[in-house]
Amino acid sequence: MDKFTKIAFGGGCHWCTEAVFQALNGVKKVEQGYVSAGENTMFSEAVIVHFNVEEISLQTLIEIHLRTHKSTSAHSMRGKYRSAIYSFSNVQKLEAEILLKAFQPEFEHQLITRVYPFSEFKASREAIQNYYQKNPKKPFCERFINPKLRLLLNDFSNDVNSDFIQETLKSTLE
Repeated sequence: MDKFTKIAFGGGCHWCTEAVFQALNGVKKVEQGYVSAGENTMFSEAVIVHFNVEEISLQTLIEIHLRTHKSTSAHSMRGKYRSAIYSFSNVQKLEAEILLKAFQPEFEHQLITRVYPFSEFKASREAIQNYYQKNPKKPFCERFINPKLRLLLNDFSNDVNSDFIQETLKSTLE
């Protein structure tokens, strides 16, 4: 089995989602952009996460995804910010669906996150890629991204990449 694989996640702003997954051990690359899936031909903000299965599990990635966006809220912006896991194979789709069902009891409200087959990706323009790393002091980052990164530090500290912390978090979270 190849130790490197990929999965895509959508839920909130891709700037937030990108920063969350960039902060994790085992994540080798995060592509920020827009994804369409199967019958959902409308593009929605999302990221493709390339990861090493020997360093971080799909289960951990999905749990982090569910806890770092409004995975139980069917708000009015769900077209642009679809709560989704985009699978790259039938096996991965089945595993993600099983994991979603297993996580449901840990949430007070019904998860709205769905698993879709990945269809197409359009990368964000270069100027907004790696947004948090380029702009950690911007109000958007301080208001929306820092709380998600604090959650990672508190609840998933073993999964957080210490290099990422040293490079980007220390100055903004102290």
